[in-house]
Amino acid sequence: MSMRKGANVPVPSATVRVELGWRGGPGTPDVDVSALLLTAAGKVRSDDDFVFYNQPVHPSGAVRHEGRRQDGSGVLETIGVDLSGVEEEIGTVVVAASTDGTFGQVAGLFVRVLDARSGVETARFDATDATSETAFVLGELYRRAGAWKFRAVGQGYASGLAGLATDFGITVDDPAPAPAPVSVRREVDPPSPARPVRLSKITLTKAAPSVSLTKQGATSGGMRVNLTWSVAAPPRGWMRKGNDAVRLEDVDLDLSCLWELRNGTKGIVHPIDNQFGSFHQPPYIQLDHDDRTGASEAGENLMINLDHAAEIERVLVFVVIYSGATSFAGLQGVATLHPPVGPPIEVRLDECTVPSPVAAIALIENVGGELIVRREAKYLLPAPGVFKQQAADIEYGWDMSWQSASKD
Repeated sequence: MSMRKGANVPVPSATVRVELGWRGGPGTPDVDVSALLLTAAGKVRSDDDFVFYNQPVHPSGAVRHEGRRQDGSGVLETIGVDLSGVEEEIGTVVVAASTDGTFGQVAGLFVRVLDARSGVETARFDATDATSETAFVLGELYRRAGAWKFRAVGQGYASGLAGLATDFGITVDDPAPAPAPVSVRREVDPPSPARPVRLSKITLTKAAPSVSLTKQGATSGGMRVNLTWSVAAPPRGWMRKGNDAVRLEDVDLDLSCLWELRNGTKGIVHPIDNQFGSFHQPPYIQLDHDDRTGASEAGENLMINLDHAAEIERVLVFVVIYSGATSFAGLQGVATLHPPVGPPIEVRLDECTVPSPVAAIALIENVGGELIVRREAKYLLPAPGVFKQQAADIEYGWDMSWQSASKD
């Protein structure tokens, strides 16, 4: 049963999942969930108290942005909160959302609080009166007399996530005209201001398929490549709902990459034969682990050492179905590159309409000393007798030798 705006209920659980959901579909703008940790003054202590897609874990570890998935009714984004771990100075955890359209275009918007262990729903609020708002405070977890409660808020903002964040004390990286220079004599140099929060993210599309890591300033440090999957409604045609529908928990997906260095050496990083690579030695790419069951909330991650960017010729990031399904149909994937500097770079895979077990995600190339990321989002069909990984080799001309191997 949905709460009324302004109503509150006790939250007995020590750890909760706060899920924001909506019905996706053609014409529905993208929605992002965020959380702000506030003191009794109603403000953040610093920009670290803002948890969102570009800053997904609070320093305390008590609040985490856990990503996006789909269920049978729509799209869900989740904030995980360990209420027992929230610092005493924090009295409220605000749950907010923003969109690149308006919330009047977002059908079925709601927020709910679930016990993290049992999945039992503690509270739910349906926002039914949205119109031209571009940001929304859906609800808040707050302390009262030593216990936690949830309040349905439903307050909209026309100024987007930047306006909402600024209201709560966040310093937003939003370029503004520089003031006229003033000559001021200073006895002591002022302290350097804290680096503002960067709200932007880059989504590579067919119309804008590439971005320069070098021009973004990402020329050193480690870049993480993360891949997440959700189950979508099965497409029409050869794969329908029923016994043959894909279940994400049954599928073992392998995040992989083909690599080539400027000196001509080449190879693959993937879990088969424990070819996890190396971060500090060639190929300067390492896979963190093999998640066979989907139990890891962080999924699988490739780390690329940009300290050696000048030695990299090209890297093809792709994913293979190792077992549990014969095709990506019924699955939707999002790959996110997290450079050490600059906004995250997102590549969304289009719906798979062919029986493909291999998906090329992105190609990173050294072009005249500049690292360029290019969206591929391409499903591959291995020819008879061709290994799945070999299909990526053939498509992109790596020209490597292949032999049968397995994880076991």
